[in-house]
Amino acid sequence: MRKISLLLFLFSTVYTYSQTVRKYSNEFMSIGVDAAALGMSNAVVGHTSDVNSGYWNPAGLIQVKDKQLSLMHASYFANIAQYDYAAFAMPLDSRSAIGVSVIRFGVDDILNTTQLIDSEGNIDYNRISLFSAADYGFTLSYARSLPLDGFNYGINAKVIRRTIGDFANSWGFGFDVGIQYTNKSDWMFGIMLRDITTTYNTWAIDEDAYQDIADAVPGQNQELPETTEITLPKAQLGAAKKFSFHNDYTLLAAVQLNMQFAQTNDIVASDIVSIDPAFGFEFGYIDLVYLRAGVGNFQNVKALDNSQSLSFQPNIGLGFKYRGIAVDYALTDIGDQSAALYSNIFSLKVDLGIFRR
Repeated sequence: MRKISLLLFLFSTVYTYSQTVRKYSNEFMSIGVDAAALGMSNAVVGHTSDVNSGYWNPAGLIQVKDKQLSLMHASYFANIAQYDYAAFAMPLDSRSAIGVSVIRFGVDDILNTTQLIDSEGNIDYNRISLFSAADYGFTLSYARSLPLDGFNYGINAKVIRRTIGDFANSWGFGFDVGIQYTNKSDWMFGIMLRDITTTYNTWAIDEDAYQDIADAVPGQNQELPETTEITLPKAQLGAAKKFSFHNDYTLLAAVQLNMQFAQTNDIVASDIVSIDPAFGFEFGYIDLVYLRAGVGNFQNVKALDNSQSLSFQPNIGLGFKYRGIAVDYALTDIGDQSAALYSNIFSLKVDLGIFRR
């Protein structure tokens, strides 16, 4: 019965997201990548400047001076869900760069028990099969310097692929736009507009499989869900500055405002826009070792007695960089300040130019 409930939950997810416009859609694309950024609570839109900029702010790709590769793996919900990310970026010339990335967020080996009981009412465990529910995001990024001194812009073209075994699948398409600016005082500013044209997903549902589930659990909703889903635009504004001490030590301080154009539980919420701030810090020693910390995801939480409290998510991280190879670690959601369990995240970044030296 638990397995059937899980299957019904997955189908209800399709229904939940398949309305014309939702507050939350394609949320796997908002989890974040790169342990270095996650250790700073994702407050990196203003200063991101490597291969991972294709995700955070494609304008930052203009700072990539050679071919770069990035990899990350994380497990969520007690290893039930797996999150994987890979990205590549390279400069085209002194004024432009490109990047590609892929994200997969999935739950594998889910038991399909819709055929567990045969037509004669007998339980046959040989009729159980396995399937996966997975979301994929493919992104092509382009960055270029603007004629205005200190300004860069970037564009993402995204393809979204979501599957629930052979039962349902969808395709989606969307665009992001990012801008970065560095002034003469070395202050760095960034704007990232996600799903600026809205991202449109269309679902294809196997009606026979859907009916099998409805028959397996009598009394459940048997109407097919709608097959369209629209992801609303989001905006992120970031600022950062790096301070140097005695040529050996650096301190990078960053702040970011994450905005959704709908009312949510964010610390600042209205019918027009909701704002969730994030703060991040990175302490570096001789461009070799890094210690990071951040806090974000400020939410107003209402208890059962209608009392309200403020929750937040602190993160910490470590990084090591040597001869073009960077290994980073982040411990997210420490202190159990939010409902999710904490996660240990590792990522690897390689400047491929080291293999030509």
